[in-house]
Amino acid sequence: MTAEQHPKENCLEKPSARKHTNTVNVGGVRVGGGHPIVVQSMTNTDTADINATVEQIESLCRAGSELVRVTVDRDAAARAIPEIKEKLITRNINVPLIGDFHYIGHKLLADHPACAEALDKYRINPGNVGFKAKKDKQFSAIIETALKYDKPVRIGVNWGSLDQELLTHLMDKNSKSISPVGAPQVLRETIVHSALMSAQYAEDIGLSSDRIILSAKVSKVQDLIAVYTDLARQSDHALHLGLTEAGMGSKGIVASSAAMGILLQQGIGDTIRISLTPKPGGDRAREVQVSQELLQTMGFRAFLPIVTACPGCGRTTSTVFQGLAQNIQNHLREMMPEWKEKYPGIEALNVAVMGCIVNGPGESRHADIGISLPGTGETPAAPVFIDGKNVLTLRGKNIADEFFKLVENYIEKRYG
Repeated sequence: MTAEQHPKENCLEKPSARKHTNTVNVGGVRVGGGHPIVVQSMTNTDTADINATVEQIESLCRAGSELVRVTVDRDAAARAIPEIKEKLITRNINVPLIGDFHYIGHKLLADHPACAEALDKYRINPGNVGFKAKKDKQFSAIIETALKYDKPVRIGVNWGSLDQELLTHLMDKNSKSISPVGAPQVLRETIVHSALMSAQYAEDIGLSSDRIILSAKVSKVQDLIAVYTDLARQSDHALHLGLTEAGMGSKGIVASSAAMGILLQQGIGDTIRISLTPKPGGDRAREVQVSQELLQTMGFRAFLPIVTACPGCGRTTSTVFQGLAQNIQNHLREMMPEWKEKYPGIEALNVAVMGCIVNGPGESRHADIGISLPGTGETPAAPVFIDGKNVLTLRGKNIADEFFKLVENYIEKRYG
């Protein structure tokens, strides 16, 4: 997605906690500076497996990922990057690619200039970019490569791989303090200090602040809130937001949403990833969907039509409304890659599928198009509301199919 393709008209203004954030251009996608909060994801294929990686990137992009990060951990992976990029372009997939480097990033970028040029951003970890005397030299080498190829860099601190020398130094300093604080607070301070110190070093080498994105990832909700609040207070850099090692399923979704929702409401966070652990063979694109749902639920972005549906109760012993709501939602998500080009503005569509007379008519009136299906014991009739008006009532065994066609007709008429 290019900067021109960003749906700015469908994003709400973020709270004004960080008005002066730098804007970073990542392969044509603008991050920070009041631009829409960007959704990103990461592949879990072996990057050296070119076809598998291309397929997954296409899947992530189709789901709505606006940036995709890939692991570059060895020569074979670095050699694969230019071909991956070329194959994506032939498929008309122009999503910016981020190279994730640990330990030997300086060497891989130097040995594989085609990889360095093909990537749209480098991600480096100051906790493992190098150790002892080699640390500054290897960090500098990556920054100099970024300067050579005009690439932005994410300096990503992670408490699972924190700079141990820095942590030890700050722990010792705290222990000698007149008013020492607890170890967890020192740990959080070390994370923030590592990010800011590394950013300053990169700027001293020559990388401008509008080419730097910072992240400071932890795996506990309260720690994430505290770290990013402190980092935002001390820095104008664009921030990548995410709870690391969030976990599987609902646990990962709830933890990420709880932490990131609070920060986003304060205006903290310019690009996000929800790091879900998929089930074996599970859909990697789920993390993209959850990121979109978080931003859309909070009113910051609009990605796809919203389907409002009641949870069901003793009044709704029929499962018709549940099946209809699920089918419509799945169909809308499946068709969005095609429809967002064909039907501009469709992501703002609101469809209501309600299960009984209590809230059904009211919710349906609030939606662009809605149906109130009969609940248990109610008259077998389903009023349909379009743009707030009751336009017809469906009856019989084909209510679901008939309403589905009405939704498609409404989309064509309004957005086509």
